[in-house]
Amino acid sequence: MVTKKSFENRDLLEMALTDRIVALLEAGIKERGTGALVVSGGRTPAGLFQRLSRQDLDWEKVVVTLADERWVAPDHADSNARSVEQNLLQNRAAAATFIPHVTSAATPQEGQAELEVSLKQLPETIDVVILGMGEDGHTASFFPNAPELSAAIDPHATQAC
Repeated sequence: MVTKKSFENRDLLEMALTDRIVALLEAGIKERGTGALVVSGGRTPAGLFQRLSRQDLDWEKVVVTLADERWVAPDHADSNARSVEQNLLQNRAAAATFIPHVTSAATPQEGQAELEVSLKQLPETIDVVILGMGEDGHTASFFPNAPELSAAIDPHATQAC
């Protein structure tokens, strides 16, 4: 069931989201010994990430990865990893384990093979997924009408990316 919640301003929204995310990660840590957080990058979640980074949470037991990434250098302005590292993986959250998506591979196809191995570090259960939406309606690199979309959302797919 979907519950609609409204907030008077962005600050109140980010406070409520921070509390909810911390509670879900704490529950994952208590239940399985680790919490898993999957996030999108970009500018929209920066304030939320900064607030989250200061929370009193057992960050050493949290694994963070990306919902998607661009095939750019990690220090490129469009890198989601850069956004996450600059806004979330600071302060207390610097102790979290981060699994970036860009590898040292020469091509995206080779990088996909390397990333498949890296993503095996993720716990089986993901506690929180934070997604954004692009102006064209895409989320997590699922682009409307893309020829690869069917394979990407296939629940029986054997590849993680």
